[in-house]
Amino acid sequence: MSETPIERLEMQIAHQGRTIDELSEQLLKQWAEIDRLSKTVAALVGRLVELEDMAAPRPEVTKPPHW
Repeated sequence: MSETPIERLEMQIAHQGRTIDELSEQLLKQWAEIDRLSKTVAALVGRLVELEDMAAPRPEVTKPPHW
């Protein structure tokens, strides 16, 4: 039994609809992962800045001796 052009188009549209749904779901997962990783990086940067401040005091700003 041969498919009609309309039946082929209907099958193609159904397949494309499933593909779009799968891609949308994957995109949402990736955005959630990006958000999670961004928060982790921000927290690590904050901790690094704190550790740098605790590790070595910053030298005072003074004029060079020839001034």
